Amino acid sequence: MLTGFQIVQQAKEQLHALTGLEPDTVSAFGQDEKGWHVTVDVVELRRIPDSSDILATYETLLDHQGNLLSYQRTRRYRRDEETANET
Repeated sequence: MLTGFQIVQQAKEQLHALTGLEPDTVSAFGQDEKGWHVTVDVVELRRIPDSSDILATYETLLDHQGNLLSYQRTRRYRRDEETANET
């Protein structure tokens, strides 16, 4: 049985392999009868300064063995928008 850490690593690696996008953070993960749900934020476009990078949030679903079953982009935003929403 895989640990939560291993599931998160699998999600990041497989999403990167399929999209070519670099994972930035994991903002959520959990398990239900369908499998593991992992929310991964990726860098879609690097800019200078990096506070204006374009990021996207992807919802992924992995089976209980850590195989990626599906993914979907659910949000796209500038990095400095993320900071503004946290205050």
